[in-house]
Amino acid sequence: MPNNANRRLPAHVLQADLDCITALKAIEGYAPSNPADSLAAITELQTRVSAAGEREFHAANSYAAARDDTVLLENERHKRVQSIKNQVRAQFGNDSNQVASLGLKKASERKAPKRQNGTEGNGA
Repeated sequence: MPNNANRRLPAHVLQADLDCITALKAIEGYAPSNPADSLAAITELQTRVSAAGEREFHAANSYAAARDDTVLLENERHKRVQSIKNQVRAQFGNDSNQVASLGLKKASERKAPKRQNGTEGNGA
């Protein structure tokens, strides 16, 4: 039994388990004292494992498709918002209250660019 039952088993362990079940099918006269260890019980459990794996696979595909749809729509919305901001700037001007209401800086609130002096850092 693994130390943490919530962690996936490594692929090589899962394959070894499948190989063991396949080999068990060829053993004649196998009659365990524990009914849970019977060939019928392990075969039924393997069927449940396969079904759960298929459900997981389909859920992962559904999740990926839903995520792709969300990302596509988010990008489309972002392009529309950028276009709206440009339209507000064009219609009302870069220094308008309407521009500020969209969360943008007015042109008058921006700092003027500072002149870079070529003598900075010389100490002279």
